[in-house]
Amino acid sequence: MASQLHEADEMVQNVEIARRLEEVADLLETQRANPFRVQAYRRAAAGVRHLQRPLIAIWLEQGDAGLRAVTGVGERLAAALRSLVTTGRLPMLDRLRGETDPVALLESVPGIGAALAERLHRDLGIDSLADLEATAHDGRLADIGGIGKKKLAGIIDTLSMRLGRVRQAGYVHEPDEPPVGELLDVDREYREKAASGKLPKITPRRFNPTGDAWLPILHTHRGDRNYTALYSNTARAHELGRVRDWVVLYYDGGLDERQATVITSHRGVLARKRIVRGREQECQRYYQPELTPSPAPAGQPVS
Repeated sequence: MASQLHEADEMVQNVEIARRLEEVADLLETQRANPFRVQAYRRAAAGVRHLQRPLIAIWLEQGDAGLRAVTGVGERLAAALRSLVTTGRLPMLDRLRGETDPVALLESVPGIGAALAERLHRDLGIDSLADLEATAHDGRLADIGGIGKKKLAGIIDTLSMRLGRVRQAGYVHEPDEPPVGELLDVDREYREKAASGKLPKITPRRFNPTGDAWLPILHTHRGDRNYTALYSNTARAHELGRVRDWVVLYYDGGLDERQATVITSHRGVLARKRIVRGREQECQRYYQPELTPSPAPAGQPVS
């Protein structure tokens, strides 16, 4: 009897997952996303609703491959299903609702409490689980007081499961990143359309005491890669007055969603150029033709 009740509860989870996928589809449609993307979420919701077994049981037995097989989704939507069955959360849905809260996302990782999550966001600029994973591997997370070897190992294991990483001999397989030129082009499209009032606006929950719908949102694509772009509505961006300068791009990346932040550089040869934070060297190569002085015409001195 107990096992039957447990399975019944898990079947209720299927219904809730389907509802969230349907809400994603509705919000994407309202925000003028690609119709094919909207339909993909609707098909996934229908697939989950018609399952005769709990989705969590399928995932525990067969992993992402099982999720794809029983629902007919691709790798990217399987990652969304994995997030829903393992955590009950879908960061993409929070973002579409205007409820993105990086501190709450960090808090959802076992071993990270409210105070530590706030510190990681404020002092290290961590806005995503991918950022958190990077700091766990490059040593910065271990430098934070209160995180010992055991807790660090637990955090890494949790992130490995939630991000769907493929690990071989300690190596984290990373999907190919889009070129900086593509990211900068999406940034350009977003800022131009936001400035001309051509984008739908959402009502962010954070830093919005008046409840205004002020945050423009763009859904676009380059090839088969989908992008969502938003101004950075984070504590750091507000503190520095850079909300409408920092643009956060969310995009498909292998088994999980990735993100990048595009800002205006204020230093060195890239001053006043739009750059992808963390990929400055690639941006310098991208802008190299503009940064290299043209040779002086014959007979004229070089200034």
